[in-house]
Amino acid sequence: MSRSGTHNRARNEVAIVGYAQSMVRRHAEQPLGAIAIDTAKSAIADAGLTVDQIDGFVGSALFPTAGAHAAIDGVSIVTPHWLAERLGVNPRYAAGFQGFGQIPGSVALAVNAIASGAADYVLMHRALHNPVGQYHANPMREAPGPMQWTAPQGFFGPLAMIALPYTEYLERYGARRETMAAVVVEARKNGARIPWSYWHDRPLTAEEYLAEPTIADPIGRFDCDIPVDGVATFVFTSAERARDLPNRPVHVSGFAMGQPTHRRLMLHWPLDDIMATGAETAGRLWEHAGVARDDVDLPQVYDGFSPFVYFWLEVLGYCGPGEAHELVEAGGIDSDAPDGLPVLSGGGALGNGRMHGIPQMLECYLQLSGRAGERQREATVGLACHASPHYGGAVVYSSEA
Repeated sequence: MSRSGTHNRARNEVAIVGYAQSMVRRHAEQPLGAIAIDTAKSAIADAGLTVDQIDGFVGSALFPTAGAHAAIDGVSIVTPHWLAERLGVNPRYAAGFQGFGQIPGSVALAVNAIASGAADYVLMHRALHNPVGQYHANPMREAPGPMQWTAPQGFFGPLAMIALPYTEYLERYGARRETMAAVVVEARKNGARIPWSYWHDRPLTAEEYLAEPTIADPIGRFDCDIPVDGVATFVFTSAERARDLPNRPVHVSGFAMGQPTHRRLMLHWPLDDIMATGAETAGRLWEHAGVARDDVDLPQVYDGFSPFVYFWLEVLGYCGPGEAHELVEAGGIDSDAPDGLPVLSGGGALGNGRMHGIPQMLECYLQLSGRAGERQREATVGLACHASPHYGGAVVYSSEA
């Protein structure tokens, strides 16, 4: 039964009315800033608007690399202020979200700006850059602060971070690494159907998945989303204004974020922290969005690393603790099956490239607006999960106001 969502005064009062997604490439020929400008203009036109009507800009400029790569605006990152300036706009509102959960944080900024009257039409973007060279190379000659206890021992970067709780999961619940092949194959199957995906027309077999070496045992090469260059943009406005625009609006019902309160060593993510904080975030989400899990007919879980799929399935209640691997092994997330949960129907990060939760958001928008083409599904309520359940968040969308 749906919840009231009484604490969310903006529930379904703000909608996405247009979008654009650049091609996702390993290394693009154009600078990231140029791609962002072109993609922003395309989204604005798609919404039936002109650049001068956009008076709000939001996004997140986090550069997801642990190496010694410089964050340069317009080159390796794109901030909302940089994009507004290059489009020739003096915005009424411009803000960037910092921290984990870049997508739900950016959506929250857009929704709150419109609901408060700070802006009428807000452009949200996410721009990802893949620098030349080793993406997570470690150039450190000294390890200050908390890293002194981990980096010298080789515990460095996100691969080690996810390998530890995944190992916990395998050992605690008797799961097999071979089962994860079904997750990655499902993501790649769906990503191969999407024209802008890095993996377009390149599905994967379980045999190919298992043939790749582990790079941080038990994490293998295909358990990781591939770093890419790519930009996605969305236009938000009020539900009232959306009625006069050409595309079917997709409303933001609610969102939630969270992070654990336990103090841990750098990048130490115990499985219990992930699941306990993730369950708390899920509870916040249902309360804020005014829906229950059973109301959602298009769940999209985050898969920057494949184990996140297990974690999200369990914290959202699609199966019990330690049962996600059994659900997957039984074909439970096959989006082509009549009873399969379409949690990776948009390909996710594993099937598109490291677009940081954009594939989940974009799939919700395309399906709920009726713009998914040959991939169109019947859906009215979508759920897009972003980052880890305990260091991220999720957003609920609806095709009905």
